[in-house]
Amino acid sequence: MATLKEGDKAPNFNGVDENGNKLSLADYSGKKLILYFYPKDLTPGCTVESCNLRDNYNNLLKTGFDVVGVSADDEKKHLKFIDKHDLPFHLLADVDKKVINDYGVWGPKKFMGKVYEGIHRTTFIINESGMIEKVIKKVKTKEHTEQILAEMKTSA
Repeated sequence: MATLKEGDKAPNFNGVDENGNKLSLADYSGKKLILYFYPKDLTPGCTVESCNLRDNYNNLLKTGFDVVGVSADDEKKHLKFIDKHDLPFHLLADVDKKVINDYGVWGPKKFMGKVYEGIHRTTFIINESGMIEKVIKKVKTKEHTEQILAEMKTSA
């Protein structure tokens, strides 16, 4: 699992969103981006995290951030997730796990004593120049927006 850190250039990503439209890091050039990786659509923790970002989306936009979520789910599943929870931001369908691997968030996980491969819930805050400003590895799903804003205050 490659580890990206603060100050690294964010790997470019190219993929498709929930509607099959092309989406890349270049689309956010000159903007601050919250790129959050989550394990799976329509699961409890991922729903709580995504809905927290949804509920605070307008505040995030006002502070200059846009949001993109990434999982290995396909466009159809992303669209269902967006429709069910009224998510206002794009979800990148990374079924081949290229972006997930480029950002180093795929690796061994443990659950109930079993080890398996999966996505580590991680958020990257990328600045207007495409550099990683913050990496949040211990995501608090219920208060993720507050966590992001607090992290950004400490780096200011």
